[in-house]
Amino acid sequence: MNATESVNNGGLLFNEALFGLAILAFLLLLVMEKIKPYRNFSHKISKESFVTNTTAFLINNLILTVLRASSLFLIAQQFASYGLLADLDNGPIKWLLAFVFFDLAIYIWHVASHKNEFLWRFHKIHHSDKSFNVSTGFRFHVFDLLMEIVYKSIFVVVIGVNAYLVLSIEIIELFFIFFHHANLKIPNEESISQVIITPSLHRTHHSTLRKEHDSNYGIVLSIWDRIFGTRLERVPEHIGLDLIEADNFIQLFSLAFITERKIRQLFGWIPKGRK
Repeated sequence: MNATESVNNGGLLFNEALFGLAILAFLLLLVMEKIKPYRNFSHKISKESFVTNTTAFLINNLILTVLRASSLFLIAQQFASYGLLADLDNGPIKWLLAFVFFDLAIYIWHVASHKNEFLWRFHKIHHSDKSFNVSTGFRFHVFDLLMEIVYKSIFVVVIGVNAYLVLSIEIIELFFIFFHHANLKIPNEESISQVIITPSLHRTHHSTLRKEHDSNYGIVLSIWDRIFGTRLERVPEHIGLDLIEADNFIQLFSLAFITERKIRQLFGWIPKGRK
């Protein structure tokens, strides 16, 4: 085994350990929100949400594995030596810079997913959950995930960092995704939210109202929303999207190909009853 293979194997084992810790955090948050939830949803909504979200996670990962989507990171790594941080020695400074740049890049992608009509048709699947719980962090359309992998691979090339480092950062961000989707009231949340995205901030992001869910795009650091004026501190009255519903994975997958505009048109064709 040469040095490169040894480093790659070490990175793979480290990422597997990180992923294991992230799943452990998911289970812990799941238990905590069952014991003392911030908001009570009906049993039907909660059950449909959990089953649909976990099914989406399993099937999406199966599809991505079959497509060998993660190999895009390793292909990107072949061109990473020309990136912004390529000449910087591996160490805490490079890792910290890579983390900050990655978090900013995902913030930008998240904003684009809301503003661009094509990207929104896939990202809206995440917002279709009528509940708000830790499993909502699994609720994504597979095409949304595929496009994001391509985007992250471009990040590897432009920033010039090892693909395994990006995968490590991504798993760390997965922990924060579980955290800010948790249906919990966090102690000292107002102070914590000055630094990182908390459930109260992200709960607003899942509001039914467009003017509210077009806010708080951050994944880990809350500074980006403050810098770009997208921070909103508000308690949403309702969670989910008005015209978008999905009770199972098949409906979830299919919703991406039905736009709200078409649904409104269909509603417009339905004769109105006399008042």
